[in-house]
Amino acid sequence: MIDVVTSPATIGIIGGGQLGRMLTQSAKSMGYRVGILEPTPNSPAGQVADFQITAPYNDQAALKQLADASDVLTYEFENVDLAALEAVRSETRIPQGTAILAITRDRIKEKTFLKTHGVPVTPFAAVNRAAELAQAVATIGLPSILKTTTGGYDGHGQQDINTPDDFPAARELLTHGPCILEKRQQFDREVSVMMTRDGRDQVRVFPIVENRHQHHVLHLTLAPAPNISPVLAKKIDDLATKIALGLDLRGVLGVELFIEGDNVVANELAPRPHNSGHYSIEACNFSQFDAHILSICGLPIPPITLKQPAVMRNLLGDDLTIAKQKWPQHPEWHMHDYGKAEIRSGRKMGHLTVTDDRNVLDILKQMEAAW
Repeated sequence: MIDVVTSPATIGIIGGGQLGRMLTQSAKSMGYRVGILEPTPNSPAGQVADFQITAPYNDQAALKQLADASDVLTYEFENVDLAALEAVRSETRIPQGTAILAITRDRIKEKTFLKTHGVPVTPFAAVNRAAELAQAVATIGLPSILKTTTGGYDGHGQQDINTPDDFPAARELLTHGPCILEKRQQFDREVSVMMTRDGRDQVRVFPIVENRHQHHVLHLTLAPAPNISPVLAKKIDDLATKIALGLDLRGVLGVELFIEGDNVVANELAPRPHNSGHYSIEACNFSQFDAHILSICGLPIPPITLKQPAVMRNLLGDDLTIAKQKWPQHPEWHMHDYGKAEIRSGRKMGHLTVTDDRNVLDILKQMEAAW
């Protein structure tokens, strides 16, 4: 149990991107005030918040200013400066704490945590320097993937190792810092699930969704994931509950999973709202953003239900412009524009979601035909 914080209290959010924007919109609908710490002026979250402090995330004075003005402090990304956050713990409530950040921002610690708590993971080994690479490959085998232990996202900071010919590129990656070598999994598809724990310590698990990627970036989310057997659904629900309790979870957390038949392997954790959970804004009784706010404010959350099947499509770069041009012909689209100042290739500019009572694969066909 944690302290209950009700509106019109102020929630401070470290980070002003699209996740912060949607967290703010959710909190504002409940009557909370919201402040943002973000170095980019007029950030996506700052546009809809009550105030923005424009400063680097590790600016201790700025973080203290936000903490002093907030009844609860949270974050929209995991690479928060842990020392800076610890320094303001006496100033305000930080329900998520910093331990979850220390685990999920480091792939070695994350995989070790999962393995220790009985969650299946791919075989892995720490590789701290180039001289350790050959032995790690001999232990883990090929094909495998070398990833930086911190900072990687959307395919950045990793190198496939299929044959010894890939060793030079792998050694180059190691010049950037310690890495983890992971056995490449054979899998049918990738799924994910969001989870939270409410103010009464009840773990709530969102529907299992299927994720489809293009160029290592999430392209589509299908909710619910098609053809999930009851056996697999129970496995994933049990894993989610184990993870939530093991982390003493507050807020929401996403877990990416590889599945083959009824076998499941955990890939990565995200201690915040996740791209694959955006469908929940329209499709669930409570969105992932609602759940995050309710959880960090110590409030109850009912079981999460899917009101209608849904497909979410990311809008990267010029996709947003194209979608806006097509939007007048598609009243079924729920459009989300993140309010970013500059369109850049590959940049997440928005997303759209379609909900319907039909099978999720039929919704997908309709969306693809429209595009």
